[in-house]
Parts: sequence; structure tokens; C-alpha cells
Amino acid sequence: MIARYTRPEMGRVWSDENRFQKWLEVELAATETLAEAGVVPREAAARLRQRARVDVARINEIEAKVRHDVIAFTVAVQESVADPAAARWLHYGLTSNDVVDTAQALLIREASRLIEKKIEALGEVLERRAWEFKDTPEIGRTHGVHAEPITFGLKIANWYAENRRDLARFQVAAQQIAVGKISGAVGTCTHLGAEIEQKICHRLGLATAPITSQVIERDRHAQYLTTLAIVAASLERIAQEIRHLQRTEVREVEEPFGGEQRGSSAMPHKRNPVASEQICGLARVIRANSLAALENVALWHERDISHSSVERVILPDSTILVDYMLHRTTEIVANMKVFPERMLRNLNATQGLVFSGQLLQDLVEQGAPREDAYKWVQAHAMAAWESETSFQDRIAADANIRKFLDQQALAHTFNLHRQLRAVDAIFLRVFGAKSAVAV
Repeated sequence: MIARYTRPEMGRVWSDENRFQKWLEVELAATETLAEAGVVPREAAARLRQRARVDVARINEIEAKVRHDVIAFTVAVQESVADPAAARWLHYGLTSNDVVDTAQALLIREASRLIEKKIEALGEVLERRAWEFKDTPEIGRTHGVHAEPITFGLKIANWYAENRRDLARFQVAAQQIAVGKISGAVGTCTHLGAEIEQKICHRLGLATAPITSQVIERDRHAQYLTTLAIVAASLERIAQEIRHLQRTEVREVEEPFGGEQRGSSAMPHKRNPVASEQICGLARVIRANSLAALENVALWHERDISHSSVERVILPDSTILVDYMLHRTTEIVANMKVFPERMLRNLNATQGLVFSGQLLQDLVEQGAPREDAYKWVQAHAMAAWESETSFQDRIAADANIRKFLDQQALAHTFNLHRQLRAVDAIFLRVFGAKSAVAV
């Protein structure tokens, strides 16, 4: 992944140094477990632990000749040990993917811990801002058209609820992929045995895949990448909504705009939602990567190498991008400007049209035939829409409607607070028994 989207902590996870270090962790865990079992001399295992080092430049130099990264790695590490009697036990009984797949699980675990923290951090910000705007009226839109009143806090609470589902999904996917395998070239545990495999994985803090081929089955990786794609889609949903609400004609919300930030090289007035647009764009990359992960599930027989080159790209890139997107989205939500007066002005822009559904319901409750009531309300709504006049005034002057609803009843129909009376109950369902003060 390019440096532009790589945050330092996540960048370190996927560095060559860390990748080879994880390979070495697997190798040493295997050697020490075998030493405890009496297979490898304890002195040799101790010497390997003491002396074995990773030299990325040397590994790359050897790989350029042998065209095999694991062989290059083992040769370079054996050189660093400088003790042939001990070095000969490195990689004993292992095949390449015993090391690579198990170490990859360690790398993904590191990356997942960073992502999980950021999902949690975004949730905290969403919760805080949802309570902040719990009672801020805003027009709800369906098909991009004014529908009925909501509050801006409800919109953010909706994002928060999805964030909680993202967290739960991600934890499951991260757990599913946190498995190792030391089962050999075709998964039969022929050389070291199933008990040794389990002990090595346990030593590394990983579960043991109960059965594998030469590789850990890639449905686990596909689940992980598709879960990342869902997390990215949730972030895209937030970003896309902010983009819409920042449009000049709407201008209910605005993403942060720095003191010396510039929006256009030609138009000094521009304050564009570039961060939100960036998030929407990067979500496309992660979705595409999840498709590649699904393509990796079907390998030839007990293993081919077609998945390997793909994962060298999609695993680092997807985790790096989701990490970056979570950070950016959290910044946007935490610091976005909200314009409650503009929200109320937009809500009232259609002069009462957004209460048409409540009016229809009230007429039916008071005895009006539903089909007649619908025609009366729709006729006035269309006329008010096209003439940009007051829907409420038209309704008040209609004799058919006044037969069922007097002035006091109509005032109740067009009462904004009545439309929002369930907000507290919804917040209770989303956040539990918390208060705005507590948050």
C-alpha cells in the first residue's frame, strides 16, 4: 500500500522486518517444542533462540538467486546462527506453509487488534455525537426526497448500531483466522505428529486448525476480507451521507475544514467534502479485494500457489486501508460542523407537506374513508408542491377535512414534537439505560 494511506502502527505490522520476524517466531516455537519432546537437542534450541536473527537485505539477496523466499529465509537465519550443529535443526520437520500460514495468522492478529481498537473508538465518538443531537430535528429523506421528520441524533444512532454489528462481525472473523498449522506438505501431520502441531500453535497463542491441506483453508481468509469489506461499506455509508448533507442546497453538515486547507486551485470559495469522498473511493478497493479473497478459496487438490501472490497484496492493503478509513471517519464525525437551524429550515421548506402521512392517519382514525382521505390529502399536497404554497393552510380550508378534524386536532396533526415522541424509546433500545450526561 502506498504511504499516503498507511498509518505508522499498521505499516510496521506489514513491514518485511516484522513478516520475517514472525516466520522466525514460528521456527523457534517449533524447535523449542520439539526440544521439550526430546526430538531436538535442548542446547541446539537454546542456541537458535540466542543467535537466530533476521536480516532482510540478506534474505532478499539470497532470494534473488534461489527464487524461493522461505529457503532464502532459512539460509539467512542459519548463517546468523553461525553454529552448524544448532542451525541444522532450524525448519526441522516443517514445510514452507507451516511457517508462512502460521506466521500470517500472527500478522493478521496484530493488524486485527489495531482495527478492533479503531472500530471501538469510532463507536465512542458516534455515541457521543448521537446524544449531542438526539433532539435536533431534521427532515428524513427517502429516494432523496423529503419524507417525515427525524432527528440528526437518530441518524447517528443508526450509524452507531451498525458500528456495533461491525465490531461483533469483525471479532468473529478475526477469531476464525487466528489459527496455525504445522501439518506438513499435505496436512497429514506425518513428520511431527498432531500433538506436536497443537503444542507449537499453543505456544504461539493460536488455535490449531483441526484439519488442513498443505495450507489453512482460504474460506477463513475470505470471511475476514469480506468482513473488512462490510466495515468499509459502513464507513462509506457515513461518508456518503455527510457528502449529501454538505451539498450547498442542503448544507446541514460539513466535514472539518482546516485553517489553511484549500478546496480548489481555481475557486477560492470551495469547501469540498474530500475526506468523505476519499473514504467512499477506498471502500471500492476493499470490496474488490474481498472478491479476490473469495477467488482464493478454490485451490488445486491439496494446494497450489495461486492464492499466495494475491494475499501478498490484499491482506496488507485491506487492513491498512480499513485502519486508515476508521481513523479518518472518526476524525470527521468527531469534528464535523452541524447546522441545526439549517436542518429546521429545510424541514419547513415544503410548508407542512412532511405531515401528510400523519394527516392521513388522523383522518382515518376519526372516521374518514381511507380512499377518500388519501385523495383529499394528495390533491392538496400536489397543489402545494407545485405552487410552493402552504399545505397546512390548504388543509385548514378544506370542508371535507374539517368535518373530521377541527382546528385543535389539526394543530396536533402538524405538531413536530408528536412526530418525534419515540426518540427516547429508540435511544433506550440502541444505547441501553445511559443518559446524555453519562456519555
